[in-house]
Amino acid sequence: MAKEVSTLTVTERTATGKGPNRRLRMQGIVPGVYYDQHGTNVMVQVPEVPLRKVYAKVGGTQVFHLEIDRNGKKDTFPALVWRMKHDPVRPIVTHVDFFGVDLDKDIKVFVNVVTTGTPKGLQLGGKLDIFRDQLEVNCKPLSIPEHIEIDVTDLDVNDNVHIEDIKLPEGVEALYEENFAVLGVTPIVETSLEDEEAEAEAETAEADETEAE
Repeated sequence: MAKEVSTLTVTERTATGKGPNRRLRMQGIVPGVYYDQHGTNVMVQVPEVPLRKVYAKVGGTQVFHLEIDRNGKKDTFPALVWRMKHDPVRPIVTHVDFFGVDLDKDIKVFVNVVTTGTPKGLQLGGKLDIFRDQLEVNCKPLSIPEHIEIDVTDLDVNDNVHIEDIKLPEGVEALYEENFAVLGVTPIVETSLEDEEAEAEAETAEADETEAE
């Protein structure tokens, strides 16, 4: 079954700068830029509500149709949401960048890691540690997985899942130089009160030496 592709319509933006962008945000419109692989940049603007709806479906890894309206003339491009910036105080999007892709060419992207199951090692005094929450892969844009799923049910204490252990969808290649551990079940080290007091004393002594210098 072919993957359903979402569509987002944006409008070309002519006014730039802090003043015009601030006025757009006050109207619930997000300023942004569309970049393609050939170095073309198009200043755009998009209502925040449909932007959020599409982003909830595609995130930063799924291809969607970006329809750019330039004075009534509409062109559609396959694209990814490259970056979304948020206001540090208010719950609004302040800027968005789109990246145009060639559906016939491989692209390198980072995909989130998710786990399924409960490691059996948790009952034996272990805890699940995720060392890499994203993995870099290389594939065609429409083949980018929504996430990389790892079943951790059979993991015992001191068991790790390495990058070479992960089975990826057909056409998707993990990029790495060393066979690093993606996640594992590590033993929980209990710290006694005496150990904590000794550690605190060591930190205090180190701080005193630093002040003396």
